[in-house]
Amino acid sequence: MSARQLAEEIAACRLCERHLPHGVRPVASFSPTARLLIIGQAPGSKVHESGIPWDDASGDRLREWTGLTREQMYDPVQVALVPMGFCYPGKANGGDKPPRPECAPQWHDRVLDVLREERLTLLVGTYAQARYLPESRKLSLVERVRRFRDYLPEYLPLPHPSWRSTLFMRANPWFETEVLPELRNRIARLL
Repeated sequence: MSARQLAEEIAACRLCERHLPHGVRPVASFSPTARLLIIGQAPGSKVHESGIPWDDASGDRLREWTGLTREQMYDPVQVALVPMGFCYPGKANGGDKPPRPECAPQWHDRVLDVLREERLTLLVGTYAQARYLPESRKLSLVERVRRFRDYLPEYLPLPHPSWRSTLFMRANPWFETEVLPELRNRIARLL
């Protein structure tokens, strides 16, 4: 199956429609040539409205962390954007609901099959890290990110770049001095 056909199937998905209070609008972007894969949580309300992955303040911060321009980030030839849940799950106390659990098992392996094998995958947030780094589940997010070198060259775990990441960065200054330079250097070499 081609990446285009798979993208069309994803766009037509209605798997968890009855659980989505704001309706179905799968948001993902990928192509077989992408050398960088960013796996996030799920679209927020702004992304649900625009249909563009990371089209919000979290995306601005993620671009700042990675050194990617908007043009690079939204070029599927270079960067694949695949959340754990493709649709906006709605609000919960203190933020958005978690990604729908049906989505990643239904689609992720199929998306990964059309991507190139040699790539760097950014695991943004605990949901992506739980799926792709199951051996690290006993670690806290802070410990997982601090040990980022243990998962290279395939994966690089990151905190979610929401407004809360300001607190994370303040409490963990090593993130800016150790993780971000390595992240930017690896992305610059890839692209």
